[in-house]
Amino acid sequence: MAGTMQFDLVAPERRLASVQATEVQIPGAEGDLTAMPGHAPLILTLRPGVLSVKGTEGDTEYVVTGGFAEISAEGTSVLAERALPVSEVTSDILNEFISSAVEARDNATVENLTALTQQVSDIAVMAERLGIDLKAA
Repeated sequence: MAGTMQFDLVAPERRLASVQATEVQIPGAEGDLTAMPGHAPLILTLRPGVLSVKGTEGDTEYVVTGGFAEISAEGTSVLAERALPVSEVTSDILNEFISSAVEARDNATVENLTALTQQVSDIAVMAERLGIDLKAA
């Protein structure tokens, strides 16, 4: 189908999506990016956030906590550390995400402290976007 690309989202537990998409909005570590058919080849690291897919069968959103995306002219593949459809996300799940990130930050080496502090912040921003209250981080 013209104007679409293959989109695949895989997390360790399961494959979450394998659909034709017109665009995929990706929370990249260096900034948000929109992949569309014909995109130049690119590999990027994900940050915690909401990944949005505009597909031929409707729009969907997923929470991701990290991982990688490979973008090409023909498609986008996302290998997520953890991912869930937004419809499955609860405050308990996001609090577990933030607790893990806070623990990692609090035990970080000097070299990793900035990145792990940013990860805690990114999860808090994601929770706010979803309208979910978190325990104090």
